[in-house]
Amino acid sequence: MNKKIIVIGAGISGLATAYWINKAGFELKVLETNSQVGGAMQSNRENGYLLDLGPNSGLETTPLIRQLVDENGISDEMIYANEAGGKRYILRNNDLHELPTAPIPFIKTKLFSLKGKLRIFGEPFIGKSDDGYYQSMSQFVSRRLGQEFLDYAINPFVSGVFAGDPDKLSVKSAFPKLYRLEELYGGLVKGLFKGSRERSKNAEKSKQTAKMFSFKNGMQTLPNAIAASLGEKILFNVSDIHISKIGNKYKVDYSIKGENKSEECDSVLSTVPAYIVPKYFDPFDINLENTLKDVYHPPVMILYLGYKKEQIKRKLDGFGYLIPTKEKQNYLGAIWSSVIFPYRAPESEEAFTIFVGGAQAPHLFDIPKEELIKNVISQFSRLMKIEGEPIFIRHKFWEKAIPQYNLGYIEIEKYCDNFEKKNPGLFISGNFRGGISVGDCIKNSELVYEKIKNYLEA
Repeated sequence: MNKKIIVIGAGISGLATAYWINKAGFELKVLETNSQVGGAMQSNRENGYLLDLGPNSGLETTPLIRQLVDENGISDEMIYANEAGGKRYILRNNDLHELPTAPIPFIKTKLFSLKGKLRIFGEPFIGKSDDGYYQSMSQFVSRRLGQEFLDYAINPFVSGVFAGDPDKLSVKSAFPKLYRLEELYGGLVKGLFKGSRERSKNAEKSKQTAKMFSFKNGMQTLPNAIAASLGEKILFNVSDIHISKIGNKYKVDYSIKGENKSEECDSVLSTVPAYIVPKYFDPFDINLENTLKDVYHPPVMILYLGYKKEQIKRKLDGFGYLIPTKEKQNYLGAIWSSVIFPYRAPESEEAFTIFVGGAQAPHLFDIPKEELIKNVISQFSRLMKIEGEPIFIRHKFWEKAIPQYNLGYIEIEKYCDNFEKKNPGLFISGNFRGGISVGDCIKNSELVYEKIKNYLEA
């Protein structure tokens, strides 16, 4: 295995792919511009509180997650969500309603009106769409399940998970499995029943049934463990990366602490965010920047609050809640962090994670930061029946957060595929390709590794 691969970026996408590459025996180097691994997957502990500054958990949708955990020696660190955190709530008319997950609770819930429930029951009789790839999540859901389900189930879900706008997100690109149910089986209900046999043969699990996981010391435990196994093959604080082609190989020039270095390799993989990729690959395609600039990354602020348990008068019996846009609050929703996982707060206190901004409300950041935080805390405290001020406040602002798989994204995907075909040995990965979740990134890492391996062995 005398072939060499250079991976740019030590987020979970880059690290997981690098792990498979290294395990296969290829020569490897990972270049990271920061002083630590993990990308957005960052965890800090402060005053007894554990803060996940990016992803706060993952869903065990692929066996590759457990494989990475076991092979990197952190099985004892991995933890699953408390069953007490199983309930999800949706805000409607200033009250939290549990999101029903079974027929009887659905019939009884006040989250949806009788008219809205009857509309959902009509889903099996709705035909397939002619829109194909170019159909927004809003168009897809309102057509199949009705406007009310869109407003009070899908809208808050899309805002909470994607920080996105269902009017703009492509159902095919952002929710391919949902889209596939209609395309393959003719509808969602039909697909759930008819596709059960197919899913039972697949080792992967849907995001609805997969177990939620984290680690005792936060999500950064996973990238840290992979990085430890790769050791000196990861270089930190790298700058001035420049890639050029020499014959059938690539030359990568870079600097570390002012010292210039150069290496030849057979393949280069970029796993950095879409808006950074052209910085490295533009010499091979001058139109790459114009294409990838269309991948929108909305601003998001994550607010961490801690309270004494006696301050909270509402029962904490779930995961948290999401807020539909129609409810006109200054935040997207809240996770009851210390209910879901242990080690998130001191024993006598509770921890909460609140999300602000996103694709539907970037204008909120026109408000002075301290004023915005004060407004959010006020709305949150009123809804949660909390007395007094939080005893712990921290926040993290991501100017460019989660990439949006908006309408037209399929053209970006095709462009990246064509770029790789025109430039054999150069590969583009990251959470703007193949899914934004931790599970998606890890699943995609193996697929990317296989592409690189097939190229090198051809």
